[in-house]
Amino acid sequence: MTALQNVTVLGTGVLGSQIAFQTAYHGHPVVAYDISDDALAAARERFAKLADTYRAEVDGAADGRAVAALERIRLSSDLADAVRDADLVIEAVPEQPEIKADTYAKLAAVAPEHTVFATNSSTLLPSSLAESTGRPAKFLALHYANRVWQHNTAEVMGTQWTDPEVYRQVVEFAESTGMVPIEIKKEKAGYLLNSLLVPLLQAAGELLVDGIAEPEAIDKTWRIGTGAPMGPFQIFDIVGLTTAYNVSMMGGPKQQEFAALIKERYIDEGKLGVATGEGFYSYR
Repeated sequence: MTALQNVTVLGTGVLGSQIAFQTAYHGHPVVAYDISDDALAAARERFAKLADTYRAEVDGAADGRAVAALERIRLSSDLADAVRDADLVIEAVPEQPEIKADTYAKLAAVAPEHTVFATNSSTLLPSSLAESTGRPAKFLALHYANRVWQHNTAEVMGTQWTDPEVYRQVVEFAESTGMVPIEIKKEKAGYLLNSLLVPLLQAAGELLVDGIAEPEAIDKTWRIGTGAPMGPFQIFDIVGLTTAYNVSMMGGPKQQEFAALIKERYIDEGKLGVATGEGFYSYR
């Protein structure tokens, strides 16, 4: 049995809700935290949809396991309540350094001393957040890919301060939840997966803002040329355009231009990707 049993997930967006459900599906008690009752109401809908997805796509989930997972998830908008019994807190809040640092400062004040903190940040180095956690030895990155039940990598990346025993415990935890731990030897922005994926997405964004081609043509070219099941703009829709916007805003001039395009044409129109039924493509 892994040392990290009771889990709290901070943030119930697209990926946070998946992390929480996957963890509960594999037998862990989970508290899903978000900042408001409205956010938790949306989370309830996401969890119900995930249960349906697991029943349709995951072997054995239709035999009651998906329903049992729902019963292991408790929702809370009170941070102290959410983490009071946590062995592990997985942070999946928006990809903005100031939001993450503020979250950790508040978390450090209320979490038990033994609790391990893990960030699911896809671009930020954990060392840039370590000081704000108040416990750098018990802090590291645990990065998931979207559709965690299918793309089940869990990238584990520590900092110079991470206790090796904590690192080992997080690797064991990842295995206990049906994930494949990817042990990264030293810090690298983007980890392994996004170091490979982000250049593709950036190139697609530049092609769009420069008026070279529309998303459909760019995606079709990638799918035909590589045999990949999805093109970059389909990936953007799955990740969510809010995340795409936040990450692009931290990039260079071209990426910021792409972020402005996303905001004006899509986010401001309520088109956030698959989660809202429409992004670059319509899913209604």
